[in-house]
Amino acid sequence: MTETPTPIARDVFTRELLVKGRPVLTDSEGYLRNLGDWSEDFVRALAAHEELKLGDEHWAIIRYLREYYAEHGVQAQVRVMIKHFTELWGPERGNNHYLHELFPRGGPQKQGNRLAGLLRTKGEH
Repeated sequence: MTETPTPIARDVFTRELLVKGRPVLTDSEGYLRNLGDWSEDFVRALAAHEELKLGDEHWAIIRYLREYYAEHGVQAQVRVMIKHFTELWGPERGNNHYLHELFPRGGPQKQGNRLAGLLRTKGEH
């Protein structure tokens, strides 16, 4: 038996992002309305929309965020990301300032989570 996805009501807070010619619904800030719509093509489309040129370090952070969420059921806190990437890349590139340079629209916790197809973090408006 094939399960039919629940339709998401469109409203003034819902946007469409074209991903390889297919509309994907996001909220007004670009967070996915249906987390199952995430794909690497979604990342590329949203990054282009946000005028972010993706490099290997962006992809490493996006994959880390997705893996962390899959393992822990919550988004990684910035201090956890800093610890992880400082160990991986060293203090010059694993620090908070550098991570925010990579993701200039809200840092890794906002822009990174959007690109990773995760929800807003607690307390985010």
